[in-house]
Amino acid sequence: MAKFTDRTFGFLAELEENNRKDWFEEHKPDYERFVREPALDFIRQMAPWLEHHAPHYVASDKKAGGSLMRVYRDTRFSKDKTPYKTNVGIQFRHEAGKDVHAPGFYLHLAGDGSFVGVGMWRPAGPDLARIRAAIDADGASWDAAKACLEGWSLDGESLKTAPRGYDIEHPRIEDLRRKDFIASHKITKKAATSADFPQQVGALLEPVLPFMGWLANAVGVAW
Repeated sequence: MAKFTDRTFGFLAELEENNRKDWFEEHKPDYERFVREPALDFIRQMAPWLEHHAPHYVASDKKAGGSLMRVYRDTRFSKDKTPYKTNVGIQFRHEAGKDVHAPGFYLHLAGDGSFVGVGMWRPAGPDLARIRAAIDADGASWDAAKACLEGWSLDGESLKTAPRGYDIEHPRIEDLRRKDFIASHKITKKAATSADFPQQVGALLEPVLPFMGWLANAVGVAW
């Protein structure tokens, strides 16, 4: 059984200093051993938890196109042309979702900070409209969903003004202005490299399941 170790974070730091194709190709065995294999094992260990607590979310240990996000950066529209990501990203997305904008559970490991995340990042326009409508129609249920995020940070970007169709004086205007509906909880390197890390992540996620259930209901996917 593979697990994340100090060497995982060491490799990410080395990649940040040597973010070039020739260096990565030379050290690809280290990437496989210290990054990809532990990540795929983590995915496999999380599968039973998801099946029990969130059965419509997918844990796929495929080397490409699964829950582990690719190490290669998309540089087409970025000024930063470095070819590789220097973090580990794992998303357990909803079975109805096709990309990172779908509802999901997320793990981010990096030298400058690691966290577990939940929610929807930049939901597509129709889903964003559904979420705002759900907040407007039943603010109390949204308040209850947010209440389970104690100890978590509700993150993301917001509009500078009220979204079209909503009054700037709306009692929940701060939430209606959100463009992201994501929450995160920081984790330490010590936790990430412990033998029971998947169990720790599951214990972190369990209290916030009502938030995920609320989002699923708001956008009309199975929970």
